[in-house]
Amino acid sequence: MKIVCDDKIPYIQPALKQLADEVLFKAGRDIGPEDVRDADILVVRTRTRCDHRLLKGSKVQLVVTATIGYDHIDTRWLENHGVLWANCPGCNAMSVAQYVRNSLLALQQDRDFRLRDATVGIIGVGHVGTAVAQALEAAGVRRLLLNDPPREAAGEKAPYGRPWCPLAQLQTEADVITFHTPLTQKGPFATEHLADEAFFQALLRQPVIINAARGGVVDEVALIGAMDASRVREAVIDTWEHEPNPRRALLTRAFIATPHIAGYSADGKANATRMTLERICRFMGRDMDFDIVPPSLPADFVPASDADLLALQLYDPRADSRQLRARPEAFERLRSDYPLRRECYL
Repeated sequence: MKIVCDDKIPYIQPALKQLADEVLFKAGRDIGPEDVRDADILVVRTRTRCDHRLLKGSKVQLVVTATIGYDHIDTRWLENHGVLWANCPGCNAMSVAQYVRNSLLALQQDRDFRLRDATVGIIGVGHVGTAVAQALEAAGVRRLLLNDPPREAAGEKAPYGRPWCPLAQLQTEADVITFHTPLTQKGPFATEHLADEAFFQALLRQPVIINAARGGVVDEVALIGAMDASRVREAVIDTWEHEPNPRRALLTRAFIATPHIAGYSADGKANATRMTLERICRFMGRDMDFDIVPPSLPADFVPASDADLLALQLYDPRADSRQLRARPEAFERLRSDYPLRRECYL
């Protein structure tokens, strides 16, 4: 049994070495056809494109991505060629929710903005969007508007007994609009450039725009134009159209600009690794007996008594933003060498 694994997936190496006869750890961007030709299992993140160019002629039977998103996997090709695949739905949902909430708490500290008076529109209410709604409701946000046309069309109910809201309602009533959809190019609910020039033209309340979904969901040129025209108050951008090369004009203008790390809490990473190992063990017919626990905070950590201050004490996205602005060319390194970040202190 041979496993090829992205070398930046945390906490996974000892477990894989117990499971397989041979394990190759390699940077995700550098994994090529020769690496996987005699592999049985491939474990990746978003930086490895899994399609016929990588996998044709290989022995790979299972591809697991330690991420929620899977637009880097050609699922149709894999399924047509008998290759199993799996992602980790919801693994870092609370981490992204922490990022969104804390970005708004930072905005509250630095700008004329009050979270508890805001109406927040959430576009995409799957695992992540639901976690964002939960975190913002706990933070006391005044009103939530939930938009998810695919779920609505499927007859699913919105969380917390709320109604589904049409996009036009978010465009006219929301003070914050945050995106949590996958990136899709086809079909009735395609999300590529969902936030385009027409979307921004329809905004009435000069909202804050947050994109912690996928870069292509927001048309960055249109967003910059909307900021220039004062149709958008502020922008919080974690995912970029041309990663790892963030658009410099938006990098400069955004209130917070980060290198695709919204889901990078140690807790979220541990969840993803645990789910990845569970899927591999099921495939191999093995019991899962690995204890995947993120590192503790430093022993001298003293939690603030105020809930908002404690939230920012645990994670302040402005620090990540300063790092990226200072070294935009280090986008990938900032992701790879990301410091310890916990969602809670207990």
